Amino acid sequence: MSRITSFKQAENGLDANGLKLIAITAMFIDHLSWWLFPLKSIEGELIHILGRIVAPVMCYFVAEGYFHTRNLKKYILRLILFALISHFPYVYYFEHPWYETTGIMWGLAMGLIGLAANQSEELKDWQKWLILLLCCLLCGFGNWSCTPVIWIVLFGHFRGNFRKQMIAFLIFGWLFFSLPMCIIRGWQYAYQFGIILAIPLLALYNGKKGKKSLFIKWGFYIFYPLHLIILYIFRFIIFK
Repeated sequence: MSRITSFKQAENGLDANGLKLIAITAMFIDHLSWWLFPLKSIEGELIHILGRIVAPVMCYFVAEGYFHTRNLKKYILRLILFALISHFPYVYYFEHPWYETTGIMWGLAMGLIGLAANQSEELKDWQKWLILLLCCLLCGFGNWSCTPVIWIVLFGHFRGNFRKQMIAFLIFGWLFFSLPMCIIRGWQYAYQFGIILAIPLLALYNGKKGKKSLFIKWGFYIFYPLHLIILYIFRFIIFK
């Protein structure tokens, strides 16, 4: 399916690899800031606002990947594998009990399963809803809770209409994640509303995947646990 948008097509925009590179760079800076700056500091708040582009971009390209993958099972297993590999680097760096939470990779894997169910022509509607509910429950304890699952399903469901994708993404993100986060944990978490910054970034997507290579393909997966390990070494070993 071609990418049709309500906005002017970004023919000279960025390909998927370029947008992913921006996202992982923002992720590294955002995660680094949790160590360097207090949450309530101006520096911390500003960096976390910019860091809110990461999860939406990840979810968007997992949804895109569903429509391009040649082997859905391998794609799902790959996400699950790196979710498991990333678990301890994530909880150790952010100082969580190992059983309490996990990184966003798990949510991405559950989101891909939810999208596969949503797009299935063999499943009945009640089965699709049941699988989606189970995926949400299975990642409710993780980073971003079940938000990645819903975003991936919405991006896939409205694929072909960029305006509807972004409206659905923002409404769900603000009403069911950003706002509850502020109400429950305090308004110092208002930076979560920064997810809106992902919209102009994704509008630059030119619909192309970019250069193909094993290094690039696996590099985006490996970067997630690797950067957490590097940050952990610097935070708790070198600068302890």
